[in-house]
Amino acid sequence: MKHWQSLLANGYRTIESLPETLLLSEDEKNSLKQIQEQFPIFTNPYYFSLIDPSDSNDPIRKMSLPSPEESNKTGSFDTSGEQDNTVLPGLQHKYSDTALLLSTNQCAMYCRHCFRKRLVGLTADEICAHLDEIASYIWEHTEISNVLISGGDAFMNSNDTIARYLTALCDIPHLDFIRFGTRMPVTLPQRITTDEDLIYILKEFSAKKRIYVITQFNHPNEITPESAEAVDILLKTGIPVRNQAVLLKEINDDSNVLGRLLKQLTTIGVLPYYIFQCRPVKGVMNHFQVPLKKGYEIVHSALQMQNGQGKSCRFMMSHVTGKIEILGYLNEDKMLFKYHRAKYAKDTGRIFEQEISADQCWL
Repeated sequence: MKHWQSLLANGYRTIESLPETLLLSEDEKNSLKQIQEQFPIFTNPYYFSLIDPSDSNDPIRKMSLPSPEESNKTGSFDTSGEQDNTVLPGLQHKYSDTALLLSTNQCAMYCRHCFRKRLVGLTADEICAHLDEIASYIWEHTEISNVLISGGDAFMNSNDTIARYLTALCDIPHLDFIRFGTRMPVTLPQRITTDEDLIYILKEFSAKKRIYVITQFNHPNEITPESAEAVDILLKTGIPVRNQAVLLKEINDDSNVLGRLLKQLTTIGVLPYYIFQCRPVKGVMNHFQVPLKKGYEIVHSALQMQNGQGKSCRFMMSHVTGKIEILGYLNEDKMLFKYHRAKYAKDTGRIFEQEISADQCWL
């Protein structure tokens, strides 16, 4: 068993299994057990070690351990229409040039703000059973220029499974690049730093087709020597690493915290790409969403702290109708938005205005 697999095997899947260092009272444990029955918990010893047990508001704790706020069922389990865009088991085709492959429903830790709190898809083995159909679909749809292999976490797949995906995809001539959506550099960097076989596979296939890693650092406390080493290994393998953060209440909804995150990311070689508005997911929206007006002010101020690389980051909303940039204020009541990706051709590139109330978090 490799080191990263050992960390997973020794992870915490129940409230009872969490280390006593958290000093949870019996009442707190009983309250959190009710959440655990609705939304599974899991975190591994590495990511858990980043928690300051003396701080009940620790950001790593808030992102990885359940809280009573998750019992609020306001919202939706599918905020961006993923079910409607599914064309084969595990394969979505929302935007004409992009195919999204949900390769697994497993993660190295379960983020409490996850927008796929519902069952995210089939198991890795079940998806692999449809790989020939998936590859045929992409071969036939020549408008597809890139594939995002996500999940769950794409690097939770075995090395053999990752190699199977890359073998099937790298020979498709109209694909310009392949992306892996993974939080492993953040939540379990040992997957990268201690698994030479994975790095060999990525290096071998990146010589055939451009490969990117899209990850999600949300707080400066997630940038550690281990995560920086994982990023460095990927970069030296020839794989660019880009970051899509999520704006989260009481975690990074402070311009200084968010600004520090973006600066530290560029320092370790990760290019900030998007800052996403948190989606109105059941068990998430009342817990983590920040109002749009406040969110824009936070992001705008954080971007003023950046150099040219950090300033390229955009404040985005992944809406059922497309990826919408939150441009800013038109006046006191109205905000401006722009479609960067659109499900419907009529919205492509469209800039629009909308009245936004002080507490409004979504369109």
